[in-house]
Amino acid sequence: MTDHADSGATPERTAASTEAPPFDPSEPLPRLRRELATGPDGLSAREAARRLAVHGPNEVRRKVRSSFARELVGQLVHPLALLLWAAAVLAFVADLAVLGWAILAVIAVNAAFALLQERQAERAVETLARYLPEHASAVRDGQPRVVEARDLVPGDLILLDEGDKVPADAHVTDGGVEVDLSMLTGESVPVERIASAGILGAPLLEEPNLVFSGTTCVGGQARAIVFATGNHTELGRIAALSQRTRREASPLERQVKRVAWLIAGVATGMGVVFLVLGVAVGLPVTDSLTFAIGLLVANVPEGLLPTITLALAVGVRALARRGALVKRLSAVETLGSTSVICTDKTGTLTRNSMRLRALWTVDHGSEPGPWAEELARTGALCTTVTREADGELHGDPTEAALVAGAADHGAPLDLGRRDAGRRALFRFDPRLRLMSVVQGGETRGGEMQGSTRIVVKGAPEVVLDRLLPGTGTDEARAAAEELARDGMRVLAVAVRELPRGAELPSRRQDAESGLTLLGLVGLYDPPRSEVAEAVRRCHEAGIRVHVVTGDNGATAAAVAREVGIGVPSLHVVAASESLGDDELDRLLVEGDDEIVFARSSPETKLKVADTLREHGRIVAMTGDGVNDAPALHRAHIGVAMGRSGTDVAREAATMVLTDDDFATIVTAVEAGRRVYDNVRKFIVYIFAHATPEIVPFLVFALSAGTVPLPLTVLQILAIDLGTETLPALALGRERSEPGIMQRPPRPRHQSVISRDMLIRSWGYLGLTSAVLVMAGYFYVLWRAGWQPGDPTEAGSPLHHAYVTATTATFAGIVTCQVGTAFAARTDHAALRDIGVFSNPLLLAGIAFELAFTAALVYAPPLQHLFGTAALPLDVVLLVATFPVLVWGTDELRRARRRRQLPSAACSVPAVSVPPWSRRKGG
Repeated sequence: MTDHADSGATPERTAASTEAPPFDPSEPLPRLRRELATGPDGLSAREAARRLAVHGPNEVRRKVRSSFARELVGQLVHPLALLLWAAAVLAFVADLAVLGWAILAVIAVNAAFALLQERQAERAVETLARYLPEHASAVRDGQPRVVEARDLVPGDLILLDEGDKVPADAHVTDGGVEVDLSMLTGESVPVERIASAGILGAPLLEEPNLVFSGTTCVGGQARAIVFATGNHTELGRIAALSQRTRREASPLERQVKRVAWLIAGVATGMGVVFLVLGVAVGLPVTDSLTFAIGLLVANVPEGLLPTITLALAVGVRALARRGALVKRLSAVETLGSTSVICTDKTGTLTRNSMRLRALWTVDHGSEPGPWAEELARTGALCTTVTREADGELHGDPTEAALVAGAADHGAPLDLGRRDAGRRALFRFDPRLRLMSVVQGGETRGGEMQGSTRIVVKGAPEVVLDRLLPGTGTDEARAAAEELARDGMRVLAVAVRELPRGAELPSRRQDAESGLTLLGLVGLYDPPRSEVAEAVRRCHEAGIRVHVVTGDNGATAAAVAREVGIGVPSLHVVAASESLGDDELDRLLVEGDDEIVFARSSPETKLKVADTLREHGRIVAMTGDGVNDAPALHRAHIGVAMGRSGTDVAREAATMVLTDDDFATIVTAVEAGRRVYDNVRKFIVYIFAHATPEIVPFLVFALSAGTVPLPLTVLQILAIDLGTETLPALALGRERSEPGIMQRPPRPRHQSVISRDMLIRSWGYLGLTSAVLVMAGYFYVLWRAGWQPGDPTEAGSPLHHAYVTATTATFAGIVTCQVGTAFAARTDHAALRDIGVFSNPLLLAGIAFELAFTAALVYAPPLQHLFGTAALPLDVVLLVATFPVLVWGTDELRRARRRRQLPSAACSVPAVSVPPWSRRKGG
């Protein structure tokens, strides 16, 4: 549960992004009744039915979903999906029905997964709707009735009792209730809502006479007039914001689309060009068509999309074991490009475990003694926490800290005797910023007998203003400021002795005035021990960290500095709600400081996220309340708290922290960078095989058919969908390379496929593999006495040699894959630096592809299906050298680059480092 330190502020009445209710609830009650055309007896049933037709049902409505067919078509025409469709069609054209159906299955799985992702925002809205009760008590035709909550309309008079959920936003007309507003404000302490005048200029959620849909009455009874229903309520406003903030495609999703279109264009263009070329050089049309189909299949990386999907899924599982539940696969990669983290304070940077740290008394300052014990014990009296059967304190963390602190200072409090001696309780009021109890004495004949006093605790500036006239407060104010600068939450404790026999006072009768100050208590929520190291790693990685909190600026700044945020320069914004777009641009984009946004509301979070996105930053935003949902949904990575967060926040977020720990976010960022690097590694691996698959067809075409086709279409598909998939997945499990968190975030526009990657894949690795593969092919043919132009079709003397030669080409590509897999494990470092056997999954994947290849080469049923033949020993020994030759040439290339470049920086994207990431220590 989040204490009110992180959520003391509330949304302003006129947020730009909200839809105002049709009636102004802050108007005086008589005028509001006139506008709503209602009275003390409520509405008639007929009038309620008419208004229901006008205003609609009282429910959180979501936008009309687009048709399932349209969404499905959208997924099936994704560029990579189109390439897979082409591969499937080619498989069926080549009479390879089994592989064709397998490709179609891959298309279906990917489309289904994407459709599930698109429902995320709607699930968040549906979760909001669950906060509404099904029934409500309303006065209709002058009589109390139980009606369906969805049938309530503006002007209805509703009855509220302890335990009820408030069914609509309403203005209290009679009585009073205590309401749990934590789902809207994060406040853990119930607030009082009574029939009273409003406060001019107060935020809507702080009006003393308003209750809100979805909140819970924890005590009291009241009547209230409904002024807003459905999407006009605060709950509906949040739902509308969640739906308006659409999720944009992640950087990886956009880049994969661009790459897919590029590959599709190249593959189609090459197929058409060489089809025409084949006809031009005199090839039969059937041979030219076969050549074009083979070229297309060789260019289409059929395994790319499923490999990326499965690699991201592996990243998701790894993060889950570390306490971060990622709900969208592409978010793993987005985490790696995060450049700004906006975090809460309480429970994320700190332990959310208050401790009594300092006591200051009027006459003795911070000096320990019986006066300090009395201050601690008196402060503990002004609490409502209870003790569970296991001895744990249950209730507000601040009050639990007071009770535990009293015991630590030698003044333990018996909670049973505290409650037995209590004569009245005035709960914490966020407007007054204090609470009080009437303690001691007995009631006889309606009068108080014995010693009785009022104990008050609250914000120092409020309590000090209520002291007896002439009481010096300057020293107390200075002490309170000093404690706040040390990161403590400061409360003042004061008392008022009641005369013997005096009547029991009420809050309206200024019970909390004429006070005598006992002293100040300083409560401290210590930072998590691992946060400082996590912040240091953020700074080394070029990631900026801002704190967006409802706490006051001094306390939040002290915690931020203690964990290293804003070192050496921290900017504190005390009135975050008043910030305009120009000021946010100046602070977040033009300035170098890390910032504490104090007294912030969820709208502040949304504005901060929008500003950072507008300027190209990749934003991770934490939150735990219902009203954090829009900002969580708007950020690239919305991070919800698993322990203290609400269901709505968890639904709206992309990632849920099961431990509510900031350090887990940094762990997830590192994992995202590792996943991105590994995606690039297996793209190098997959693309490297395009060259040895294309070259045989080029040799066939350029020789005008005098050299028979060295590779069949089915064998290409066996490579692309069979042998290369598991090693590619294993490359997705590579550990982080050294220095991964010492480089700045990559630019948003950086492509997942770079020019250097293509040169390495198609040039060095691919060309080396193609030369070796063609050497093996011609070795088998020439050994059998083949000469260019000799017939090799079925029935000819050289047909078996030709089948053996194509098998050698197929086996040669597979063994070259083994060398490519080892080479792709690192972009710069030597293989020995990361360990030859440090990735056991890769070794298992290589073992599988070799076993799969052996089955295709030596198993008679598969020989017939794939057009292969058993390889003699000398050919086996020849292709067995290919892995070492492929890996060795790339190892020499990397060694040359290491000599040319003095550091390992060549594996780091060439980006500009923000000024704030170059500070000393960060």
